[in-house]
Amino acid sequence: MRVAIFDFDGTLYSKETFTLLMNHLKHHPTHSPKYKTFFRKILPLYIGYKIKIVPESTMKERSMQIYAEALHTLSKKELDDYFLEMKESMRAGFNQDVIKRLNQHKHDGVHVMLVSGAYTSLLHAVTDELGFDEIIGTEIPFTEDGALNRAASIYHIQGKRKNEKIMQSLAAHTIDWANSFAYGDSFSDLPVLELVGKPVAVKPEQRLEQVANERNWAIL
Repeated sequence: MRVAIFDFDGTLYSKETFTLLMNHLKHHPTHSPKYKTFFRKILPLYIGYKIKIVPESTMKERSMQIYAEALHTLSKKELDDYFLEMKESMRAGFNQDVIKRLNQHKHDGVHVMLVSGAYTSLLHAVTDELGFDEIIGTEIPFTEDGALNRAASIYHIQGKRKNEKIMQSLAAHTIDWANSFAYGDSFSDLPVLELVGKPVAVKPEQRLEQVANERNWAIL
């Protein structure tokens, strides 16, 4: 089986998901009062990251935790609906060249996967019409009665964690890695890109572009 693995932020979606999430909360007709509390909690974390005392991976994971906690009054169904509100604005930012590649892979019978650090429920909400065979994202922990489990920590899917989840998901299959594809835009996508024989750097940041040029990878 061949696979095609797509990143979301900066790849399928040309912008940054977390920026949109922040703006959505800030201007939301119902939930905007929660933004002040969220901002007060995330600001010291962001400052720590900018002055290089907080690693980027820690900053991202804690940011996802703080954002989810800001919406702790919402049930799972309400949170799914909240993410669905962003569908149209996010789809307007989709990279059409990447979607063409996605559709071609589907036509060719390739198993297409979306693997991202974004919330899984958000990914499902905004890509439901694209026909991914599988979506792997960051899960928000809920209790059995559908409330946010504030005692559980979010496990942010990033870097090598993406590879772990991919391998777990495909464990029952024999994968033709040499003829498989991966799409990513940032240096942090390197572990996934190195899994396959046909990596594609999508509008890559400088560090990834350098690697892609050195290794003669395709650049979209």
